[in-house]
Amino acid sequence: MSPTSRSLTALAAGLAVGAAAAASGDSRAVAWVSAVEPVGILWINALRMTVIPLVVSLLVVGVGAASDTRAVGPLGARALLLFVALLAASAVTAVLLAPPLFASLRVDAAATAALRAGAAGATAVAAEGAKRLPTFGQWVAELAPANPVKAAVDGALLPLVVFSIAFGLAAARIAPESRRLLTSFFQVVADAMLAVVRWLLVPAPLGVFALAAPLAARVGLSAVGAIGYYVVVICAFFVATTAALYLLAATAGRVPLRTFARTLLPAQVVALTSRSSLASLPALIEGAERGLRLPPHATRFVLPLAAATFKISTPATWMVGALFVAKLYGVALGPLQIATIALTSVMTSFSAPGIPSASLVLQAPLYASLGLPVEGIGILIAVDAIPDITKTVLNATAFLTVAAVLGRTPREERLTTDEHGQEHG
Repeated sequence: MSPTSRSLTALAAGLAVGAAAAASGDSRAVAWVSAVEPVGILWINALRMTVIPLVVSLLVVGVGAASDTRAVGPLGARALLLFVALLAASAVTAVLLAPPLFASLRVDAAATAALRAGAAGATAVAAEGAKRLPTFGQWVAELAPANPVKAAVDGALLPLVVFSIAFGLAAARIAPESRRLLTSFFQVVADAMLAVVRWLLVPAPLGVFALAAPLAARVGLSAVGAIGYYVVVICAFFVATTAALYLLAATAGRVPLRTFARTLLPAQVVALTSRSSLASLPALIEGAERGLRLPPHATRFVLPLAAATFKISTPATWMVGALFVAKLYGVALGPLQIATIALTSVMTSFSAPGIPSASLVLQAPLYASLGLPVEGIGILIAVDAIPDITKTVLNATAFLTVAAVLGRTPREERLTTDEHGQEHG
């Protein structure tokens, strides 16, 4: 049995065990199932510990070792344009489809009262997170980290990306011998982290089971009324967008659908069970290099850049969530408010970290400006388990899609040619 098959089998077994415990109504069974969750968290944390050194080392090597550093700027610009184009397409789709879908929803206030009461803890988390959100001016100022080490400790990926690209560009301008020495060091760091990732993929079935079983025990298999409607709608958006990305990879990236799906599956399993798109980055790099054989600029520059900054799920998350909360609390949102949600979601998506429910916390200031109750975010967090699974799978799919598209365009393929005209990857 292949590693992917073992992970999928563990996923199915975990969901079945957790659902059986939830259906039994036995609190002891649910407690027993939940007791294995620390094992899964340990496995995910072990994967996450490789992300920061991987992102920094791959960006430094990808920029500093490029044979034509003048091409790095255009490549970064093309990546940003592709990110914005895909985000805009997602936002426009949400604007056109989400309002009609919620127009016919009828909400029973009595049926959602218990959920509103149960979301108090999540609401407190959202409110506390909102207090720590920077203003736009602070966000711009902090793009250049005053202390890169502190940024790494805090997991602030966007400032780290800025620092790593600047460091790589500077390395490309030093003496060739010194540049080779420096990039060789970071290459060794990247290779070592990838070796750690391969070790961590061995116990993947155990980690997947330990995450899936408690999730199913808490959520169960049923979703009814308005909450169920919201879950179905948001998941449908994510699944449809994921399918569109497969087609984009096949057309613009010229990757056979079967090859793309097979290569992407291990990373999707990690994303599905961890609810963290960042945790899927090591598996994505492995698949891009070995499965798709993408050139180094795609695997060592575009993929880390996408994982750090690109969250294609954000527009749909914000639009569908806001419309649901508005319907739940009886707040009317007009065309101007809907357009504001769409525009803000695109702009803010670049600062959303790849961790569970992160984009939901970022919505608090917007809710206040639109007259939506901030406690509605607590409800979204409380029921976010299933949507966040499909959301992280979508984001992981988007990372590899943009790498495939930018890795196949002729202009970027020149980045894979060294001084001797030899091609890599």
